[in-house]
Amino acid sequence: MNSYERYMAMINHSPCDFLPRLPLLMAFGANHIGATYGEFASDYRVLAEANERCVEDFGFDQLSAISDPYREITGFGGEVEFIPNGVPRLIRSPLEDSKDLGKLKIPDPDHTPRMKDRLDAVRTLASRNKGQYSILGWVEGPAAEAANLRGVMNFLFDTMDDRKFCHELMNLYIDVALEFAKAQLQAGADTIGIGDAIVSQISPKVYAELVFPHQQRLVKGIKESGGLARLHICGDISQHLPYMKELDINILDLDWPVDLAYARSVMTDQVILVANPNPVEDIQRGNPGAIKEQIRRLYEVAGNPFMIGAGCEIPLGTPEENLKALCTPLPYK
Repeated sequence: MNSYERYMAMINHSPCDFLPRLPLLMAFGANHIGATYGEFASDYRVLAEANERCVEDFGFDQLSAISDPYREITGFGGEVEFIPNGVPRLIRSPLEDSKDLGKLKIPDPDHTPRMKDRLDAVRTLASRNKGQYSILGWVEGPAAEAANLRGVMNFLFDTMDDRKFCHELMNLYIDVALEFAKAQLQAGADTIGIGDAIVSQISPKVYAELVFPHQQRLVKGIKESGGLARLHICGDISQHLPYMKELDINILDLDWPVDLAYARSVMTDQVILVANPNPVEDIQRGNPGAIKEQIRRLYEVAGNPFMIGAGCEIPLGTPEENLKALCTPLPYK
């Protein structure tokens, strides 16, 4: 089996030779080819080269167009600063001092420079690797982008005192996210990742009433456009899993605080779970033998369908032998 075949076998809940491996590599990937994070986030050619070099050198199964959470926001009028050796920084939220949705520009994926750069990354990866590796596109989740648009604290207050506005804001964003996702699928992605980290900071009641309907619409639209949906949320979302079960996602990334046995009991075998070792304590600061053993134990706990990754991005400074250990083939059983 090649990497794409292995990935699709697991997607279809079918046996494969060994578990697909899909760690998220951003700062690590940039550094691996001698580039800065700023170059990785601002130039699709650097992002594509970093991903291709890493799959060759470490042996995993998915190429990714993720770099940072600030692609769509620039199309809405947000200002982003590139940091040579750090994640791009959002320096102005377009609705920081206003709830007037009419003030927002409406992004066009083909003409908003940072969105187009991601499309170019997907096109480049697909032109050279389609059918060999899975190709992951990316959009922000509804809560994450609402927090970008309003500022984090403003959005959190909005969830308490102006839910009507929150629904209007997220509904507007989902229109844009679906266009962006569709454009990435047409460019050659087979899967769209959804990053919605701030969800771990809200209550189950707020999630169920306010965010879940918009996530559900996004997932439904991605699948109707022919894509697979991978949800990635940093932090402990254990309390949200009973609702997330109804999202109909294909793949769920869980951060390291979430107990995989509990997650499997809730999500059942309808959702592919991704291994969630602590990226810092277990992967960056661990040792190869311990990493291999931990992944084996997590697989025993979670069972199929299962893929190999980490609780979040592989940190800069992770020893290469540790990443190789994480990506060591683990036979399907």
